[in-house]
Amino acid sequence: MREERVKRIQQVANKRQFDLSVLLENVHDAHNIGAVLRTCDAVGIREIFVLNNEPDLILKNEKLIIGKNTAAGARKWVDINYFTDTALCFKTIRLSYGLVYGTMLDEHAVSLYDLNLTESVVLAFGNEHNGLTKESFELLDGNFIIPQVGMVQSLNISVACAVSLYEAYRQRARTGKYDRDYDPADIQVETLRQEYTRRHMTKYSGRVHKVKK
Repeated sequence: MREERVKRIQQVANKRQFDLSVLLENVHDAHNIGAVLRTCDAVGIREIFVLNNEPDLILKNEKLIIGKNTAAGARKWVDINYFTDTALCFKTIRLSYGLVYGTMLDEHAVSLYDLNLTESVVLAFGNEHNGLTKESFELLDGNFIIPQVGMVQSLNISVACAVSLYEAYRQRARTGKYDRDYDPADIQVETLRQEYTRRHMTKYSGRVHKVKK
């Protein structure tokens, strides 16, 4: 492996944000999932959570998510944790992350720009038609909106996710979360570096971890 690639893998692993992730619930369009994966890779997210609790969507999206057409390049570096049970999904998320904020337009929603996204946090996004389900909404720590001044008060799911994650990137960059020096004694980073090296050296095309009851 070329020295440039060795350094690139080390740099990417070192900038991964182990306390930032995304939850996608019942997202119908595989292209939107693929776009989210690419944004996650760009801002240093190592894994996302995909929740399908609509019976008609479960089989469809298993094929879409596991298939090779869902942002295959980004899937090599961003893992997918796949759930069909809402309670189990949130329970698993809270084992590794702190707060979970969702995008819901209601009287209690705050602006995206009022959130502290330097904390351990997962940002949850619902599907293109109905948003987050009531069950997921009740498990959130809070909800936010992306300020808009147009006639149509909505954004495509992948666009909304990208806007939100780059606000997280901006806040985290200002506080130095992307600027730490590489330390081989950092177990999280070093383990990830070794895993990314393995993936680069093999025909690894992506991992979907299906979590069942």
